Amino acid sequence: MSDMLTIARDTKAWACYDCGKCTANCPLTRAGAAYSPRKHVLATNLGHQEMVAGQGTLFDCLTCKLCDARCPVGVEYTQLVLKLRELSFREGTEVECPHGGALQSAMRIMAQGKTQQDRLAWLDDDLQTVPDKGEVFFWTGCTMFYDAFFPEFEMATLEGTKAAVKLLNHLGITPVVSPDERCCGHDLLWNGDVKSFQALARHNVKLVADSGAELLVVSCAECLRTWKVDYAEFFEGAMPRIVHLSELLAERLDELHFAGEGETRKVTYQDPCRLGRHLGIYDEPRAVLEAVPGAEFTEMRRSGSGALCCAGGTWSNCDRYAKKLQVERLREARATGAELLVTACPKCQVHFRCAMNDPNLKDDIQIEMRDLAELALEGLA
Repeated sequence: MSDMLTIARDTKAWACYDCGKCTANCPLTRAGAAYSPRKHVLATNLGHQEMVAGQGTLFDCLTCKLCDARCPVGVEYTQLVLKLRELSFREGTEVECPHGGALQSAMRIMAQGKTQQDRLAWLDDDLQTVPDKGEVFFWTGCTMFYDAFFPEFEMATLEGTKAAVKLLNHLGITPVVSPDERCCGHDLLWNGDVKSFQALARHNVKLVADSGAELLVVSCAECLRTWKVDYAEFFEGAMPRIVHLSELLAERLDELHFAGEGETRKVTYQDPCRLGRHLGIYDEPRAVLEAVPGAEFTEMRRSGSGALCCAGGTWSNCDRYAKKLQVERLREARATGAELLVTACPKCQVHFRCAMNDPNLKDDIQIEMRDLAELALEGLA
């Protein structure tokens, strides 16, 4: 069986009856891009790899999974894109990465394992962690890199990482925060570089396994998806329990001891695609938000399973259509009357801050943004 027909079978593309709901619901298509999920499904079913490559749009997909949610016959289009990108990369087609490919280069350097990192320079005396062994492992992700790569956006995603550690400490947890952690490889995987992804996966899985941790806490939605879904096959023994920070906080709200009164302000929440449509985690971040003193939570017009994504999940979608979607989403946030947009993934902050950096739109779309962990920390007694 050819690679294309295997992909069609494994992603249920064969079930497509050409209704076009995937294309009609695609955020890129609705923003005016010449993008059609239906065409990719058709080419896959026909076994026409050259048709997929010829369209030149395979790496444009946001992988937001909205089409999966709307497909009436269960075609796994997002998984199809993942497999087609792997096939294309293997045969020499690579996405043209924004920012000079600097982030991808850093990931591949980490995959080679020949460079020493200073990953813990942000730790201070207020943060109680251990470097190697413990029952709880906190996965920091790449926030320290984002803040360094995008100083022009005044990025501060590392503040959410620090807040997460403080919250764990408040719950009586001294987590493992390892100097040997490397990028989870999410973006490399979704852009087809499976070999580099596998090298990172093997290293990171061994790192957590050797720590003896029974619980892995993650505050980045993309890292969480990678650990829960894409790393599963790399574990030789039992996987630790893997949760997003919001899930742990929601479970232990009574132990957080939020203060009785707080500064009253309206807040709204951005559902990350990896946390929501990829993993089905919607209620827990909202439970935490609603428990924070003074926070008046209000939903955007599109929320939950219908939320509009930040349009940049794999560092391959930096174009005018992505910008249009980001602006549209920020206007939705502003329309709620909220003073604060809360995120549960640092990538969302990067992409929204990039959009807000436009001097011609600042007054129209500017809104304060904080990580969920930061807001929860502010509410503690």
